[in-house]
Amino acid sequence: MTDDTFIDAIPEMAERATNGAKKAARGAARSAAGSASEAGAMVSDMFCAAVDRLTTVVDDARRPGKPLDTVSKITRDAPLGALFVAFLVGVAIARRR
Repeated sequence: MTDDTFIDAIPEMAERATNGAKKAARGAARSAAGSASEAGAMVSDMFCAAVDRLTTVVDDARRPGKPLDTVSKITRDAPLGALFVAFLVGVAIARRR
């Protein structure tokens, strides 16, 4: 798999995961009975709305020149260096707590 096909596959995987989460939430809401069903449907709708907002934010951040695009390019160019930087950031955050 080339880098181009891998990058093209990422949005498809995210979309499939989002759709799967929505279906699971709706299925859980439908399996409940009575007023619990209404509460489950409300929770399902809130969950779906949150997933939609998160998907939109991630898609916007992946556009060329945006932060996630820059991070993914750096990680592809130097994966070991990116791992080292992530480790150092994790250590710095852990020491603050």
